[in-house]
Amino acid sequence: MAHSIRKRSLTAALTGVLALSLAGAAMAQEVNLRMTIWSANEAHLKLFNDIAEGFRKDNPNVNVRFEPLPFETYTTALTTQIAGGNAPDMAWIFETTAYDFVNSGALVPLTPALNGTPGYNLGEVPASATERWSRDGQLYAYPFSTSPFGVFVNNDLVKKAGAKTPAELIAAGQWTWPNAIATAQAVAQSQPGKGGLVVRDFNYQAWQFLSSVTYGWGATPWSADGKRCTLADKPMVDALTFVHDAVFNKKAMPGPGQNVDFFAGDAAMTITQISRASLLPKDKSFAWDLVPLPKGPVGEYALVGQAGVGVLKASKNAPTATRFVAYMTNPENSARLAQFFPSARKSQLNAQTLGKTNALLSPAQLDTVVVAGISSGKLMPGHTDFARLQQMVRSGMDAVWQPQANIPAAMQSVCGQIGPLLAQ
Repeated sequence: MAHSIRKRSLTAALTGVLALSLAGAAMAQEVNLRMTIWSANEAHLKLFNDIAEGFRKDNPNVNVRFEPLPFETYTTALTTQIAGGNAPDMAWIFETTAYDFVNSGALVPLTPALNGTPGYNLGEVPASATERWSRDGQLYAYPFSTSPFGVFVNNDLVKKAGAKTPAELIAAGQWTWPNAIATAQAVAQSQPGKGGLVVRDFNYQAWQFLSSVTYGWGATPWSADGKRCTLADKPMVDALTFVHDAVFNKKAMPGPGQNVDFFAGDAAMTITQISRASLLPKDKSFAWDLVPLPKGPVGEYALVGQAGVGVLKASKNAPTATRFVAYMTNPENSARLAQFFPSARKSQLNAQTLGKTNALLSPAQLDTVVVAGISSGKLMPGHTDFARLQQMVRSGMDAVWQPQANIPAAMQSVCGQIGPLLAQ
């Protein structure tokens, strides 16, 4: 009897130990991934979380959390986390800082994992889309968003001002920068409290977003090899003179310190990427349109913004994070992401495919703005040590945003400051 009791007690004890061991093992296998992003938009987060749930079905021990950081200070906040030993497992990276992240060795190479993922087909992503994210034949961040800039239009405000809508100007072959500014000026002058044209995210601080205008003059901040400052060259001076006149003389663009929100119905037009279509009023409080950028002196042109997703070498869960990136950017999920973040995959670069997840945009809008823009557009300026360059140029351009600015002199001064840094 005593022997039987001792046997049952031993069995119970061993069972308990085994249960605790299994529970401990399960807890040890739990993986929590964190990915920093710049958007806190509910629609974006819902899509990301849906993709994470799909990954979790095959990886029940993996949790993915998306951490939005402020857009304006995103890269600074991310690099601070990395330097402070609190690096995320994965991160969005702006195209402007791609060279810094890729060349610094901060990212895990993705090519072996992506090529080893069944059905991934990395080969259909053109080299033009992966150039900034690659080094020595290795891809270090996947360009999950290759999004052209377009012009969103409030047709109600334009018609109320008695001006031609951009669609009417396009039909007449007259969609040019002077005519776009004339339309913006008509709205701003005739309707108190309403703005003309807003270059979203520019705010006289993030000057790289002004490339959506200056590229129309063939103007760039530095030469193609990144070694020479071209801000004082004639194309940039001419472009900035045009913008300066639109701001200070025609009052067609909000000036420094003026915050005007197109998506609240307060401006005639805004230049931004199609991911911002999610901000359009759900109550359809105004009739809107989406059109390509106006023609500049160099003719038709397009600007493309990119965002890459990479895995940080500092991650304690880099292999799992790499598998999640492969899942998040596979053909199926790339098509889902294209609702906000157009894919560079050749098989998905058509209005029919894009239309499946972009119900807000018509086939014509998808063709003329998205497909044509990705096919022919230039990327936003980028450079190594971009954060430093961005600040130096921003500070120097403060002299441009004055009513009586000497633009050639201001740009010569900026080039004098950044020239030695570019030449390194």
